[in-house]
Amino acid sequence: MSEKTPLPMNIWRDPIMWFACGFGTGAARYAPGTFGTLIGLPFYYFMQPLSLWLYLTIVTFFFIIGIGLCGYAAKKLNVHDHPGIVWDEVVGYLVTMIMAPAGWLWMLLGFALFRLFDIWKPWPIRLLDQGVGGGFGIMIDDVLAGIYAAGLLQLIYYLYI
Repeated sequence: MSEKTPLPMNIWRDPIMWFACGFGTGAARYAPGTFGTLIGLPFYYFMQPLSLWLYLTIVTFFFIIGIGLCGYAAKKLNVHDHPGIVWDEVVGYLVTMIMAPAGWLWMLLGFALFRLFDIWKPWPIRLLDQGVGGGFGIMIDDVLAGIYAAGLLQLIYYLYI
């Protein structure tokens, strides 16, 4: 199975694949990563009022669980980082939104910035994407893209205020 191959229909009977593939958003014909990132919006919306420590704990838990989810999905699909595996995008977006200003404008700007860095993959994101295998490799490049996006989001907020 190649990276361009659509997700097989039989995976939806597997709850681990259901999570790894973003509750079905990873099956989008075009831009599955963007559709997968959309799953992060309601997660963030409900997590936004949490204390920083609780927010970070949940994101860390999602990251650790994501290593297993994405590694399992990659093995099942026989592709290192199939575009249909989008749990990493959910976590990357949540990383982007750490300490983000409140409001829909900032949620959408964070979304756009995360997608920019996830697609562009500036150094060392591309290096990690290509050089680190398994579930950790699938997750870590999106976490770093989220860190880049978070930094730029905070800079924009600082310059805006």
